Amino acid sequence: MPGARSRLPAGIWALGFVSLLMDISSEMIHSLLPVFLVTGLGASMLTVGLIEGAAEATALIVKVFSGAWSDWIGRRKPLAVLGYGLGAASKPLFALATTPGLVLAARLIDRVGKGLRGAPRDALVSELAPPEIRGAAFGLRQALDTVGAFLGPLVAIVLMLLWANDFQAIFWVAVIPGVLSVALLAFGVREPERPAGTPRVNPIRRDSLRQLPPAYWWVVGLGALFTLARFSEAFLVLRAQQGGLAIAWAPLVLIFMNVVFSVGAYPFGRLADRMSHRKLLALGLAVLVAADLALAAADRGPLLWAGIALWGLHMAMTQGLLATMVADTSPPALRGTAFGFFNLASGLALLVASGLAGLLWDQLGPASTFLAGAAISLAALAVLALRAPDPNGS
Repeated sequence: MPGARSRLPAGIWALGFVSLLMDISSEMIHSLLPVFLVTGLGASMLTVGLIEGAAEATALIVKVFSGAWSDWIGRRKPLAVLGYGLGAASKPLFALATTPGLVLAARLIDRVGKGLRGAPRDALVSELAPPEIRGAAFGLRQALDTVGAFLGPLVAIVLMLLWANDFQAIFWVAVIPGVLSVALLAFGVREPERPAGTPRVNPIRRDSLRQLPPAYWWVVGLGALFTLARFSEAFLVLRAQQGGLAIAWAPLVLIFMNVVFSVGAYPFGRLADRMSHRKLLALGLAVLVAADLALAAADRGPLLWAGIALWGLHMAMTQGLLATMVADTSPPALRGTAFGFFNLASGLALLVASGLAGLLWDQLGPASTFLAGAAISLAALAVLALRAPDPNGS
């Protein structure tokens, strides 16, 4: 029956709620962290950029090893549980931080956990969902993940107002949803059994890596270029604060962006199952250009919030789509490795992008940061236009 074939498996929903809980935990901290670093610990904008870039790059680089490891052992869930466990265990360190160095250490531990879980979890999503609804599956998981990404800052705002801007107390509360996330994954998600006789693949062997086709490497390069154009969302928070947004309301920026992201992620995921991937990517880049231009022009008022909304719309259009493209262009036995290499390239690009964004902000002002993002986005559009075949064949 068509309805049965299109129904998303329960495991996809469970993984979505695992992501939701961990994102509540993480975003309660991350939505306040740029302001805490600058106003509480006296960090420079360059320091914020380097911490954000190093932390996120660490997560994405670790995904290479966790993805390959999951291919080698033939299982995804154990590494995912370990990764989510590290994420939960890192949360108390933020409450104890008194220097930017300790914040960096906490961020790195947290992001190592994210790196360990990311590629195996994405490979698990692709294995739980039938190919014809893979875009919808990635879209749903991303949507629930992003619900957590705006609920976390919302809780942070309420607690900041109730507790007179007590950053450390809020960071302690963030431990609770992190622990619940690990428990749900451990007891609520069943990994599908591999067919009997399926051989294990050593993903680090040259002949194994040659099984990754040119279409997959095109997606890797394109994903890196996208990431280079899209630096850390911490700069959105700082842009709004520069325009006079009170410290207690700083998380509202990420709440607003992630509401747009979460509402759009599932519909655009379904659209990716039906529409040319290249056309949808091009539309997403055009939206990012518009977001950058709006944020370069204004640090307050309707234009600022329009830029933040467009940023979230771009994320909804492209993030699940790129994951779907990785799954569609990689062989099942190397899918963890494929997600790992994709995220390695994106991680290196993010490190460069966030450091450059902070440097431009410090030296030339905030408008230059967003104008540079728009310029790189236009370059990515030009590269996309030169690509003749569409990776999804449409």
